[in-house]
Amino acid sequence: MAAYRTARMKKIKTAFIFAGLVLSALLIIDRVLPLSLPSQSDLFARVVVDRDGRPLRAFPDSKGVWRYAVELEEISPLYLDSLLTYEDRRFWYHLGLDPLAIFRAAFSNLKNGKVVSGGSTISMQVARLLHPHSKTIGGKLYQIFRTFQLEFHLSKKEILSLYCNIAPFGGTIEGVQAASYTYLNKPASELSHAEAALLAVLPQSPTRYRPDLHPQKAQQARDKVLERMVKLNVWPEALVQEAKLEAVYAHRRSPERHAPLLARKLISEAQKNKQLKSVISSTLDGELQRSLEDYLKYYIEGQAEKTSAAALVVDNRTQEVISYIGTADFGNPERFGHVDMVQAIRSPGSTLKPFLYALAFDQGLIHSHSLLSDTPQNWQEYRPGNFSGGFAGPVSATEALQRSLNIPAVSLLEKVGAKNFNAQLHNAGLKLQIPDNEANLSIILGGAGTSLEQLVQAYSLFAHGGQVHKLKYSRQPRETPTRFFVSQKAAWLTHTILRGVDRPGSVRAFSSLAMAKKMAWKTGTSYGFRDSWAIGVDRNYTIGVWVGRPDGTPNPGASGRSNAGPLLHAIADHLPDARLAIQQPDNIQQQSICWPLGTLESEQKKEHCHKRLKAWIIDDTVPPTGVTQQGSLLGNPYTYWLDTHTGKRVHSYCKTEQRVKNTVALWPASLEPWLAEKHRRHKQIPALSENCSQLVANFSGLQITALEEGSIFQSPVNMSTAPNIPLQASGGEGKQDWYVNGLYHHSAYAMNAASLQLKQKGEYQIVVSDESGNVDKVNIRYQ
Repeated sequence: MAAYRTARMKKIKTAFIFAGLVLSALLIIDRVLPLSLPSQSDLFARVVVDRDGRPLRAFPDSKGVWRYAVELEEISPLYLDSLLTYEDRRFWYHLGLDPLAIFRAAFSNLKNGKVVSGGSTISMQVARLLHPHSKTIGGKLYQIFRTFQLEFHLSKKEILSLYCNIAPFGGTIEGVQAASYTYLNKPASELSHAEAALLAVLPQSPTRYRPDLHPQKAQQARDKVLERMVKLNVWPEALVQEAKLEAVYAHRRSPERHAPLLARKLISEAQKNKQLKSVISSTLDGELQRSLEDYLKYYIEGQAEKTSAAALVVDNRTQEVISYIGTADFGNPERFGHVDMVQAIRSPGSTLKPFLYALAFDQGLIHSHSLLSDTPQNWQEYRPGNFSGGFAGPVSATEALQRSLNIPAVSLLEKVGAKNFNAQLHNAGLKLQIPDNEANLSIILGGAGTSLEQLVQAYSLFAHGGQVHKLKYSRQPRETPTRFFVSQKAAWLTHTILRGVDRPGSVRAFSSLAMAKKMAWKTGTSYGFRDSWAIGVDRNYTIGVWVGRPDGTPNPGASGRSNAGPLLHAIADHLPDARLAIQQPDNIQQQSICWPLGTLESEQKKEHCHKRLKAWIIDDTVPPTGVTQQGSLLGNPYTYWLDTHTGKRVHSYCKTEQRVKNTVALWPASLEPWLAEKHRRHKQIPALSENCSQLVANFSGLQITALEEGSIFQSPVNMSTAPNIPLQASGGEGKQDWYVNGLYHHSAYAMNAASLQLKQKGEYQIVVSDESGNVDKVNIRYQ
């Protein structure tokens, strides 16, 4: 008995040792031959999706295979039911091999004398996909080993997820998500019963059942799956019969190529930050993106050769970018379709002017209808003109901004300070690239560089109460610092002024929208017509548009209003709830002011109010009309003494017994040629009495000679020679600067004649100014 027990214990011990050795051997083999589990970085294509998870742009893996990562929770249960019912009914219970399925397949194959059925489980198929093997007994044993290895290391959900991501679906398409988008143009979460059955059977024979190549065979295979679902009481027969009515179409979609430049940017940033995932979720509205891509391509076809366009649309409620079009025709070398013009550094033209006016409002330098002078001025040989040609004379701050007049903007920048203005923009995230990093007055007219992205981000401050929020391209939550630029009141006032800019008339031909709702918008045109800009902002959206030639060559005649403006408003037409006004803040109200003093009407004498206007006033601060660079040294109102007997002006050194004090409101001296006769200085201030010595300023002005207002010139009869007209002026002080249609022509001294050849027919505005700020002008016509 004792010997029996000893022998039995030896057998048990031997069995344990053998089992231990086998287990150790298996563990060693498992270490030596580890599973080739793909990593996220190697397995999937890089897919950038819109905010609803639909692919925008995909990049295949290093082997050119398209796989879109998908979680089991993102796959329709109908597909999982079809797959497991048809391929592996006992998947959740077996250890990798299903003996019943193997026995059934073997019996069926023997019965038919050929292979008509396989016994491979989902786990075995995954093992074969990860570790391909030969079709031999040794290869099958190798597959079984890898299957057990797979079941040992992974959970059932992980194995099923692997299958759904790497199963072959024909050609370079792998995984159910990629197959669903390629063949059905929908995510795997939205599959119908018929579609689920089709994709469940397709990996059995990816080439033979490909719906784009063999739709009839694919439909027959699908119907077998549907019949199996009825036979096993998974789906009701009525539902299956209805599903069979769905035809399988020969269709295959190419991988999406939307927002290609943004996709490249997001993937590059993810690689840089070592956060590269197979699926990158963007903030783009997919439908809007596709629609605007088509529209920009159509729009640019009507532009000159080599011209491209870019657009950026931001939802102000979230600061998310909902459309990003870096080029109008991606991949077209003739239009530089590979260059991202949302990021490119270009001259902004006049698009920085709203920020300058907002700062001036905030600093109390001007109110909405402060009197500004659009007259010839120069700043140390810097003589800017106006884009439209000519000078407007007296203008309000509102009109100057709406018309984008250059002289008032440069004058205002001189008061704010170019360096201070640049620093404020930089702090708000708009970082100008300036030659030699030295800010000067030219930056307000485009003498710097910036990008469409930075401009749009900065313009959104007008919808955010003067604060700048960083643009969002990804749905991943992150903290975005807020930067202050101006007060809510200054932002609202600037926005309100820009809402008064009329929409380009050319758009009305193809838009029936009522003009009751207006978008605040500003255009810009860089030097030489190289860049056309239009930036718009309302309560819900900020839109930026650039049109031009990416290689920097000029596009003569292409302005921001004519080229970019129509495109901006067409984009706004695509947006729901666009052109809504921003709520007016407290402590800003309209009050009556008077020119030329610029202060409240209620605080002026009646005779000092030459022109009454309604102005927006912030915090009851009403800045008076400022002295321009070439302004008068006289006080305003100007006080003088009047001889009651002669009606002439006198001073303390005059021999007179009867005199009274009088005051008049003076307009800036440079505006004299634009004023009504009664408001000019020689009419408001009497001549000095003969009994007085010349100790005070006289008011003799500058006058153009040899030309009269409204003169008409023609070429000599039967001759094509353009007429030459003389440019000569008398009076004034010092050097004279001459301007033709707002552009500097030449400098001379009094009575030194020059000439102007009228090369093109039309209206000409001739203006001359001297060193004391005196100005004269005439308008002539060549016909």
